[in-house]
Amino acid sequence: MNKNYKKRSRISNAKYREILRFFLLDIEAKKVSEITKISRPTTNKIFLEFRIAIAKYCEENSIFDSGEIEIDESYFGARRVKGKRGRGADGKIPVFGILKRSGNVYTQIVKNCSVAELLPIIEEQISKENVIFTDGFKSYDCLVDYGYKQHYRVNHSKNEFAKGKNHINGIENFWGLCKVRLSKFRGINKNTFYLHLKECEFRYNNRNKNHKELYLFTLKILRKFLN
Repeated sequence: MNKNYKKRSRISNAKYREILRFFLLDIEAKKVSEITKISRPTTNKIFLEFRIAIAKYCEENSIFDSGEIEIDESYFGARRVKGKRGRGADGKIPVFGILKRSGNVYTQIVKNCSVAELLPIIEEQISKENVIFTDGFKSYDCLVDYGYKQHYRVNHSKNEFAKGKNHINGIENFWGLCKVRLSKFRGINKNTFYLHLKECEFRYNNRNKNHKELYLFTLKILRKFLN
């Protein structure tokens, strides 16, 4: 760990690592503060450092250059207009996601889900050689025109959800996991939502690591991005 950390936080490296272990077990900051006897503000600050480093790591490791890919968008947060549903529901944060089947996921907050907003992300992250699966959302109509010749769709509006390999169950499952996990915070400030989203991404992408492997891997990330 950063040798200068003690000067910044006034806690030992051992205590810092203990907090990291609890963080990776997905124990809330309030409970970690009680267990470690570290003040809640300090615990919150350390959790924030973890999330910032994790987000930086995720942004550096996100390109999909082969395989079967699912793309989709989702909306997070409370609605401002009671009863309004569907894509773009008022008050919600739009998030675009890319998932490689049996692999990793990438997420990005977007202003909206228009072609102009989503296409540059798709072109940056996904190779033209990928096989892409989407639902029938109109913003994906142009993919073939932009060189993505292997584009398959499932039409949810016609109660189509899976036809063999033609589905987006993987990315939809990820959205569900995110929303369940984030609901425990009982509301997340929009200024920190990005960090929580990237934490969900990181946890999903490292789901096959045991706790020790994840701990050692995260230590390497912290050394790189917090120094």
